[in-house]
Amino acid sequence: QVQLVESGGGLVQAGGSLRLSCAASGRAFSRYGAGWFRQAPGKEREFVAGISDSGDSTYYGDSVRGRFTISRDNAKNTVTLQMNSLKPEDTAVYYCAADRAVVPGSPLEYEYDYWGQGTQVTVSS
Repeated sequence: QVQLVESGGGLVQAGGSLRLSCAASGRAFSRYGAGWFRQAPGKEREFVAGISDSGDSTYYGDSVRGRFTISRDNAKNTVTLQMNSLKPEDTAVYYCAADRAVVPGSPLEYEYDYWGQGTQVTVSS
C-alpha cells in the first residue's frame, strides 16, 4: 500500500514557475513507477509526465514537453514536477499517481492504482 500527498500548487502568473511535490508513504516506493496527471474544469484527466521506478527514464505529454521536468528521490520517497514557462492552459488540478506494475511512462489512468488528492495550479494571464 502506498499513500500519496501532493503539495506545492498555487497561483502564478503566465511565464512563471511552480514546483510540485508528491510525498509517498509505505515501503518499497522505489519499486513503483510514478506519474503526474492533471484535470482542468470540464476536461478529461490528462497525462503530464511519468518516471520509472529507478528514475532513469522519464516521459512527457506533448503539451508540457520542454517546459516541465519530472524527477524522484527514492531516499526521500518523493516525486517532483518542476513546471516552467507556465501558461494559462496549464491551469488544472494536478494529481500524483503510482503503481508497482505500471509500464514506465504509461499515460493510461487505469494502470495506476494509487492516487493523491490533487493540488490546484492556477496560471493567470
